[in-house]
Amino acid sequence: MLPTLDSLYRSLDFTILAVLIPTTFILAHLIPYLLDPHGIRQFPGPFFAKFTDAWLGLVCKEGHRSEVIHEMHRRYGPYVRIAPNHVSVAVPDALSIIYAHGNGALKSAFYDAFVSIRRGVFNTRDRNDHARKRKIISHIFSQKSVVEFEPQIRLYVGLFIKQWDRLCDGAVKGLSGDDGEGGWRGESGRLWLDCLPWSNYLSFDIVGDLAFGAPFGMLEAAQDSALVPKDPKRVMATYGSDETAADVVAIPAVKILNGRGEYSMSMGVLPAWWRPFVRQLPWYRRGLKDVQSLAGIAIMAVARRLATPTDRVDLLSKLKAGVDSDGNPMGREELTAEALTLLIAGSDTTSNSTCAIIYYLARNRFAQEKLHKELDEQLGTEDETVANGQQVKRLPYLDACINEALRIHSTSALGLPRVVPEGGLTIMGQFFPTGTVLSVPSYSIHRDPTIWGEDVEDYRPERWFECDLAAIQKTFNPFSVGPRACVGRNLAFLELQIIIASIMRRYDIVLADPDQCLETREGFLRKPLECKVGIKRRDV
Repeated sequence: MLPTLDSLYRSLDFTILAVLIPTTFILAHLIPYLLDPHGIRQFPGPFFAKFTDAWLGLVCKEGHRSEVIHEMHRRYGPYVRIAPNHVSVAVPDALSIIYAHGNGALKSAFYDAFVSIRRGVFNTRDRNDHARKRKIISHIFSQKSVVEFEPQIRLYVGLFIKQWDRLCDGAVKGLSGDDGEGGWRGESGRLWLDCLPWSNYLSFDIVGDLAFGAPFGMLEAAQDSALVPKDPKRVMATYGSDETAADVVAIPAVKILNGRGEYSMSMGVLPAWWRPFVRQLPWYRRGLKDVQSLAGIAIMAVARRLATPTDRVDLLSKLKAGVDSDGNPMGREELTAEALTLLIAGSDTTSNSTCAIIYYLARNRFAQEKLHKELDEQLGTEDETVANGQQVKRLPYLDACINEALRIHSTSALGLPRVVPEGGLTIMGQFFPTGTVLSVPSYSIHRDPTIWGEDVEDYRPERWFECDLAAIQKTFNPFSVGPRACVGRNLAFLELQIIIASIMRRYDIVLADPDQCLETREGFLRKPLECKVGIKRRDV
């Protein structure tokens, strides 16, 4: 039977579409490369990265972006093209140029993927809006204000140690087997456990108290759990005053936070017009749900706090009292968005870093013993279980141990993207025109042998007393630099000082497997997957 004219037309239409769609797709990526509007064709990099953002998107989705980009720098040199309009610059001097005050560089569209409730100080891209928010927020994290938060930090570190002491007591009695709380006991007299979840419980309870006026209760329950409203919009509208048990549900907050970070990182590197389509894919749909759930935690916590008037001084009360240059305070939605930023920035970073520091001290016995000696000499005659702010100020080797772990582990390891401003930027004699996206990967510059020595992969706190101080100051980048640097870095470092000093003064810690590596997965932050250690009380 001969085909009809209509069927021939339909077949022809299908053939045209089958050719037109992929041809259009290819040309959309090939033409910009050939035209080279940003003048970056000269820079080497992975083949597909020169044509499409999909290469970086896939790298991010696999969870090892910083390691992959570092390998690209080792292969191609200090300048690597990682996307059609993005060059990674592994040059320490670039930090003070790309992220400098007053250079006009703005955050890229990458940050749009991190907006949930509304834009906060972290993800706003407008310079004036950022200046307004930072004016309200920055005083909260001044050195003077941070001292006010020390009692809450010490309270939860004390609860953490109380829990570990309780578990250790069973190990000392010679009990064996699973203790039912994430640990197991053996004949060595040590308690063997994964310290990562405990680091999470501690950091979430601290930030819950500081940011929302009450802990999440994770330390006491030894469980990853937080409440979110079933209907966040209603809670936002009613301030949570008529909340009942039926209105809320418990979720694994740490797991949700990890999923949110991976989703936003992977989505952020994709072009804006791709994102509505990519969100329909199953993995991204799950990530979007995590974004919404995490926002729900902040909405619930802020609603509860505001529904119960109190004169308690914490981060939220200071945020609420803050005003901009016109005397205007933050609105309810903006306040909640900033509280969400505090939750994310104050929990994941601290827990990941705490776990990494414990790992490196457990793996490097010489460093741990040297730290024990400093702690015993400086704090040994003082009865308090938990170190205080005045004590940790006089512990230089403690700071070196913390900084060396932050250098190697690099919780914030990726290069934060900035758009080159009008007039362009010149870095080490290399000019980058307006509109180019640049970033400096902390993971890579923290491994620059010209700064840190040839043993860059070794954990050696002594290097902090040997290396050129000026070179270190312009290279070490755990909290970013410039006007968009982490506003909470004073608080974060005080937390780490108190946490590590208190834990290491109290316990002797070894790895469950002396050869174990600290396996990680990277979303927006680079986080350990587990860290199994054996702990026992020290005689001090």
